[in-house]
Amino acid sequence: MVKQSIFGRIAQLAKANINSLLDQAEDPQKMLDQMVRDYTNSIAEAESAVAQTIGNLRMLQEDYKEDLDNARNWGNKALAASKKADEYRNAGDTVDAEKFDNLAKVAIQRQMTAENEARGAEPTIGSQEEIVEKLKTGLNQMKGKLNELTSKRDELIARSRTAQAQQQVHDAVKSIDFMDPTSEVGRFEEKIRREEARVLGQAELANSSLDSQFESLEDLGEQTEVEARLAALKSGGSGGRTPSALGQGSDTDEYQPGQ
Repeated sequence: MVKQSIFGRIAQLAKANINSLLDQAEDPQKMLDQMVRDYTNSIAEAESAVAQTIGNLRMLQEDYKEDLDNARNWGNKALAASKKADEYRNAGDTVDAEKFDNLAKVAIQRQMTAENEARGAEPTIGSQEEIVEKLKTGLNQMKGKLNELTSKRDELIARSRTAQAQQQVHDAVKSIDFMDPTSEVGRFEEKIRREEARVLGQAELANSSLDSQFESLEDLGEQTEVEARLAALKSGGSGGRTPSALGQGSDTDEYQPGQ
């Protein structure tokens, strides 16, 4: 029954349609890996079973050959005994002649037994030879299917890796799309613009602070002038000189030509 089960698996796997199985698989790569493992295990079991069947066939063939040899040997012995009986009978020795005739009969009986055994083994041997040839053919077909499966698996893995690489390239190109405002580059550009604006603002603020300082200095100079004039008034001097009097002498000093 074990052999019949293995032989049935050989026939089933040898006739398997790989493309149909792949179409039904959710994950073709995993399906192929499993099929490769199953095929490898089945081939190992099939090889063991076929080897055992071949061994049994060889034993039958050896027994058949031995039966033929025995039949031939007993036939030769029967002939030798018959001739010896004829010699004794021609010599007038009927007792020994009868004895050798009996030996010839025994040899003939054993010859017939060996021939019957050989004849009975012939159908079994023929059937076993046919089975062995079919098993060898099925085993070779399985090995061919295994090679096909291995090639399919390698091809599928290569195609899968190519598709993954293409997807990675597509994602990389999409991530650096400069026209996409939501891309990383757009966000970096916006960040840099904010930094630039902040620097401009700081520079403008710094300039405004300097202008304020200079204006404070001008206000301080004006206040100093006011204080100086107030002091001059208190000392009896002219605190209300006009700009035209600046740099000239007192009101009593008149300009004399030639002085």
